[in-house]
Amino acid sequence: MDSLLSNLKIAVPEKIYVKDPESSALGKRIVEHSIILIDEIGFDSFTFKKLGALIGSNESSVYRYFESKHKLLLYLSSWYWAWIEYQLVMETHNLNPSDKLQKAVEVVSRSIKEDSNFSHINEVILNRIMVNENSKSFLTKEVDQENKEGYFVIYKRIVHRLRDMVIAMAPHYKYPSSLASTIIDGSLHQHFLKNHFKSITDCNLNVTPTQFYKDLVLNTLKS
Repeated sequence: MDSLLSNLKIAVPEKIYVKDPESSALGKRIVEHSIILIDEIGFDSFTFKKLGALIGSNESSVYRYFESKHKLLLYLSSWYWAWIEYQLVMETHNLNPSDKLQKAVEVVSRSIKEDSNFSHINEVILNRIMVNENSKSFLTKEVDQENKEGYFVIYKRIVHRLRDMVIAMAPHYKYPSSLASTIIDGSLHQHFLKNHFKSITDCNLNVTPTQFYKDLVLNTLKS
C-alpha cells in the first residue's frame, strides 16, 4: 500500500496552470514555498516577486507556471480537495452507510496531519491556508466563468460524494446537497472560529468540528 501511495499523483485541472508544477523541480519549489509564504504573510500581501526572492529565482519564472496569484490559489485549493478526496475514498471503502457517512465527516473536518507521500507539500500548513484563505479562490466576479471551465470540479466532486452518502443513509432526506456542502465548508469555518472568534463557537481544545458535525448529521438524519 505504501508503494502504491508513493506513486500517487494528485491531479489538478489543467486550465488552472500554464505549466504543470509537478513536472519540474522548480515547479515543486514554487508550490512548496508559496504555501510557506502565504501562511506567513497572508494571501493579500503575497506576490510573485516576494516568492521569487524567497526561492532565489526571477519573478518571471513563476509566471511560466501560473498566470496570476489567483490561479496559484486555485491550484492549491484544488490540490487540497483532491488530496482529501483520495483519503475519503480510501477510508470509507467497504463500510456500511452509517459508518461510511460518519467516517466521511471525520475525513473532511478533522485536524490535518502531514502526509509523507508528498514531500514538497506541507499539508498541515496548506490546511491553515484553506481555513484562512480558501474563500478568496471563489468569491470573485469571475467565479461563474471559472466554474464553467472546470476549476472547481474536484471540490464539487467531494460534495457529490458526501451527498450520495447522505442519500444512502437517509433516502428520504430532502436536502442532501445542502447538508454535504454545509459540512465541508462549515468545517473550515468552525476551525477558523475556533482559532479567531472563540466566543461564537462551541469548538475548542476539547470539542472538535468533527464532533459537532457528526452530532449535527446524525441528529438531522434521525428526524
